[in-house]
Amino acid sequence: MAFAPRQTSPLGKGAAWARAGFGTVEAWLEREREQIGLWAPMAMGAGIAGWFLLPNPMAWLAFCCAVLGLACLGALMPDGARLRRMVAVGGVLACAGCLLVWGKAALLGQPPLARPVFVQMTGAVESVRPVPAQQMVRVMLRPVDAPTLPAVVRVNIAKADMPDGLGEGALIRFRARLMPPAPPSVPGGYDFAARAYFQGIGATGKALKPVAVLRASTAAPPLRARLFDHIRAQTDGPAEGIAVALATGDQGAISEADAEAMRRSGLAHLLSISGLHVTALIGAVIFLLLRVLALSRRAALGLPLMLIAGAGGALAGIFYTWLTGAEVPTVRSCVAALLVLGGMAMGRDAVTLRLVATGALIVLVVWPEALVGPSFQMSFAAVTAIVALAEHPRFRAFAAARDEGMGRKAARMLAVTLATGVAVELVLMPIALFHFHKAGMLGAIANLVAIPLTTFVVMPLEALALLFDVVGLGAPFWWGTEQALNLLLLIAHGVGASPMATMVAPAMPVALFAMITGGLLWCLLWRTGVRWAGLAPVGIGMGLAMLTPAPDIVVTGDGQHVAVRSGAGMALLRERAGDYVRDVLAETAGYEGELSAIADLPTARCSTDLCALALERGGRRWRLLMTRSDMLIERARFARDCAAADIVVSDRRLPRWCRPRWLKVDRRLLARTGGLSIDLSRGEVHTVTRPGDAHPWIVRPARRSKYSASDPDPRLSPGNKGL
Repeated sequence: MAFAPRQTSPLGKGAAWARAGFGTVEAWLEREREQIGLWAPMAMGAGIAGWFLLPNPMAWLAFCCAVLGLACLGALMPDGARLRRMVAVGGVLACAGCLLVWGKAALLGQPPLARPVFVQMTGAVESVRPVPAQQMVRVMLRPVDAPTLPAVVRVNIAKADMPDGLGEGALIRFRARLMPPAPPSVPGGYDFAARAYFQGIGATGKALKPVAVLRASTAAPPLRARLFDHIRAQTDGPAEGIAVALATGDQGAISEADAEAMRRSGLAHLLSISGLHVTALIGAVIFLLLRVLALSRRAALGLPLMLIAGAGGALAGIFYTWLTGAEVPTVRSCVAALLVLGGMAMGRDAVTLRLVATGALIVLVVWPEALVGPSFQMSFAAVTAIVALAEHPRFRAFAAARDEGMGRKAARMLAVTLATGVAVELVLMPIALFHFHKAGMLGAIANLVAIPLTTFVVMPLEALALLFDVVGLGAPFWWGTEQALNLLLLIAHGVGASPMATMVAPAMPVALFAMITGGLLWCLLWRTGVRWAGLAPVGIGMGLAMLTPAPDIVVTGDGQHVAVRSGAGMALLRERAGDYVRDVLAETAGYEGELSAIADLPTARCSTDLCALALERGGRRWRLLMTRSDMLIERARFARDCAAADIVVSDRRLPRWCRPRWLKVDRRLLARTGGLSIDLSRGEVHTVTRPGDAHPWIVRPARRSKYSASDPDPRLSPGNKGL
């Protein structure tokens, strides 16, 4: 006789618990069945993110095998289970995302220039973009008879050196020092090299005068360029840059001071053509078409006016997206608007999170590389937060229209706008801290005035000005536009000047950012009470991010600029460093304030060629030695100083006999690692380039064949008298 397994056996208990847990999950997924599809773009995005985070093809292939194995594991779950479909489809989508961006990088990317070169080149101009705020133009061109150069090169030409006849189709010749697109100069910095690779740009540089035109352009300037010049001619002062950006999406005419004020005040989203602008334009076109068509009795009674007006609005939105350069936020907004119009045509409620998820999937399929950029992340995070808040039953009940007095109605609208602004600010805060190392704190208050001002005053006035310019009567509308934009800038500068306008933090680790992002998505995409479990990773991640220690030393990738944290703030090695370098170093270190000179610190001893600095960190005294010129230094003195220092930093190739106690940072090391940030208390060094990183935009350091590894440069060799 056989006996049934005892109820108390470990195997039986485990199986029972597993079945109970599986049933609980299935019951929960049944209640959330309408939200499950929202995770499709998240699965594809995980695959794309995996390709960017993992270093080489073997790791990418292993990732694809792992997620496909997860999909197979999901297929072994019971038939009909929602969890089975989620795991199986999610694994396939993650693999598809990784393969999609991998394939696009392999087939369509532009490999960078191998090393800096000084050339005289001839190129056919593809596009010309004015940048009035910097007194120059950016020219995209294809080199002619230059097989060693990339297919597309971007050069800057000073406005004073710009020749006549420069335009699309022109053939020009000039001298330039071309560089590979710049990688991040410090850990956590902006990676232009990755973006340029997918944009097809293989080298950048500055053209030196004279710039000769071998064949003048015969093509008329593009509509966007003509509109750019027309608006600048009609407006004066700081308002012209904002007016141009709202109409064309080109921010090149905005001064750095105004752009920084817009960023600090949380109004920078108004400069990037996105949902606000596209929605306002499409809504205005639909409103005008309805009113005009309703003037005809026959049309009003016999034609579907809403469908006709919606089609007109859709065409206007597509044209506006093309005119403004088809950036990711604009494309996302246009796709969303078209889906909304399609839903309205079918009598459905189209403003839902499914609409947002569909738009995200379309963008990821066409531009998978956009996932890692701040534009995509902030755009979709903001609209997801707005729609998720609007779908919440309590908020929807509070915001619903009702029969009440004007005062209460205005107060309710103000409360709804403020709540929406706060929700958006909270969702965007970790993204801004990760990419820009600072986040706005007063943006919700500034947007209370700025968004209605832009939507209902600035954009209608500018549209009317352009319309009446056809008959030469646009001047009054341009004057009104200019005054409204001056008010917008006044708000931006006023809010941005507050010491509470922004919060700064040092570079955030990728793992913390992933934890926070996952928690936010969990809160936004589910509907039942389980959604609030996402607050735990968000809170833990933000807490750890705020506790992340700021680096003590930051070194740029070329070794020329060093920032050191002292008791009085941050100090720079080269006090003549430009504003861009100062901003990059301060943002990476999470510091907001003026950078002083290392030579002025009480523990520093500096000459024209060297700086020695003592720092107290982690219970010990650190000695730092830095070179700051290219002059010859006596070998005996420099060897003695090297031996006495814990860290030596130089933009040269240091000889072998320079042996500091802990770390030697020279051109040879920086060629492999890129910029560095150093935490002395923990003894940690963070680099820009990871070991073994095989992404196609990474420029490998060239081998020096002229000198051996032990004697890299006669000027720096042990046989010489100095350094």
